[in-house]
Amino acid sequence: MLSLIVVAMVTVAVGFVVWANDKRHTKYGISVPAGVAAFVGMLSWIIFMAAGFGYQPGLTWIPWILPLILGAAASIAAVVYLGRTRARHDTERLTAILKL
Repeated sequence: MLSLIVVAMVTVAVGFVVWANDKRHTKYGISVPAGVAAFVGMLSWIIFMAAGFGYQPGLTWIPWILPLILGAAASIAAVVYLGRTRARHDTERLTAILKL
């Protein structure tokens, strides 16, 4: 259970770092990348542990490292997607308002 807590804390921290490094981070909230990273990291940890990858010689790294990598990747993907779509939607709405 300790490894789940570590995965949760590290993925949330990675999510905050991803948010801080995004140039369009004003388009969405600070908790979005951290929440996505924590959700994916913890879900993948649960799946890996249920699949029997934990606490076996040679496979112990899977529930420790892979959830961190998957959480960081999901956070980056969410930031890229949300940053682009929110900027496009905001521009379209502003253009529609200015045309009136």
